[in-house]
Amino acid sequence: MPETSAPESEGAIETRGLEPVPDSERSGRVRELFPTWVAANISVLLLTMGAGLVVFNRLNIWQVLAVAVAAPLVSYGLTGLISIAGKRGGSPGMALSRAVFGQRGNLFPGSLIWVARWGWETINAVTGAYAVLTVLDLLFGVKSNTTLIVVTLLLFVGCTFLVSGLGINALRRCSTWSTYLFGAFSVLVLVYLIASTDWSAVFAKPAGSTAMMIAGIGTIAAGGISWVPSGPDFTRYLPRTASGRGMVAATVGGAGVVVLPMVLMGAVMAVSTPDLASAKDPVSFIGELLPSWIAVPYLLIALIGMLLINSMSMYSAGFTAQTLGINVPRAWAVSVNAIISLVFGFLLMVVATSFFGSFISFLTLLAVAFSAWIGVFGVDMLSRRTYDGEALMDTTRTSGYWYRGGFAWQAMTAWGVALVAGLLFTKVDWFTGPLAGSWIGRNGLGWAATVVVAALLYAALPRTKAREPAQEPAEAEKVTEPAGGLSI
Repeated sequence: MPETSAPESEGAIETRGLEPVPDSERSGRVRELFPTWVAANISVLLLTMGAGLVVFNRLNIWQVLAVAVAAPLVSYGLTGLISIAGKRGGSPGMALSRAVFGQRGNLFPGSLIWVARWGWETINAVTGAYAVLTVLDLLFGVKSNTTLIVVTLLLFVGCTFLVSGLGINALRRCSTWSTYLFGAFSVLVLVYLIASTDWSAVFAKPAGSTAMMIAGIGTIAAGGISWVPSGPDFTRYLPRTASGRGMVAATVGGAGVVVLPMVLMGAVMAVSTPDLASAKDPVSFIGELLPSWIAVPYLLIALIGMLLINSMSMYSAGFTAQTLGINVPRAWAVSVNAIISLVFGFLLMVVATSFFGSFISFLTLLAVAFSAWIGVFGVDMLSRRTYDGEALMDTTRTSGYWYRGGFAWQAMTAWGVALVAGLLFTKVDWFTGPLAGSWIGRNGLGWAATVVVAALLYAALPRTKAREPAQEPAEAEKVTEPAGGLSI
């Protein structure tokens, strides 16, 4: 572990990589998770997704409300639960995953999750670039062209790289201020919509099917599910005695306070502008529906939010890259994802014909890819209270997490079988599984089937106990869950 003259959590630039955070540097507070997960959801894409529930799923406003409540409860509930591993082990999520899958086995889910993050960062970069283009159009009448697309993408990704490269403290500070600003302007937009919306048309819309409502929950929840492996990345600076219940509540509350009103606002907007959900550009409609004095500052603040989302994703992706053996400092590992999001972002903005269709297909596959890991890792958490920091960092045969040939075959089997099972029930624009026509497939529950299969199979398989050092009495006292905390 590198020596430093001051705790790394207090520096302007975080230099700590995968190594566990020592107790002396765990100065984080549970309440800091609330603005973190608010910032992780400040995206105008939620407006587009809310509109999609009305236009494509054909839900009425009460069904949209049910979806907007259930989706963050499910997805960020899982994120909060898995994030408890961060305070127990003090390492990022994909580093802790070595204890479950083995030093070599972890490369497989790690690679898949890393690649999936490319797509998520690309979507966010594109949305941010569209926000810049829309503001330029509203303020100066500048129309989009290929050169401007490249410039805006470079600007957005460059700022993302800067913030994510600085580390956890920069993310915390930016998240707090963006929470206040976005909250204030969201209230302003909500008041404007209340005053200008034809509410008789909103409430007159007939109800859609239960299947489409369940599918809608899966669609909205997919974004939150993508954050689950990253949950420990933002809790590893919390003391071991931090309340588990408080962590889950702060995670769900921070996400829900944004997801709920944004999805509802998107649904209300779709009643008067039904082509909003199918627009190639997911942002410019805001300039058409809102007066410029609201639209411009709202988009600029939302742009900061989308920058933070991408920064958080790249922050975690840097750790994932390090677990794959890319032996460079975390800030440099982040640059790999920055370059990838630039390339794919350009292709999506210039070549793709339907942003929303590509986005929903991506979210569906993303949820399945992450759910296989969630099922296995979650079950492992039920029986584990500590992680061996030295074994996590030791990638040789001497590691306590080497298992057999570097693989925990039980975890690998459960993960692989669940991943295949989830894809069998999945249907997207360019792929249809053979069981997509079943009840599970029609209701968009391929991701849920993936979690269940992974969890049940891993729980049923006999597991080899890792070689972990015996705890000293004082150390054992440190990792005991506090009274009133969540013990899982």
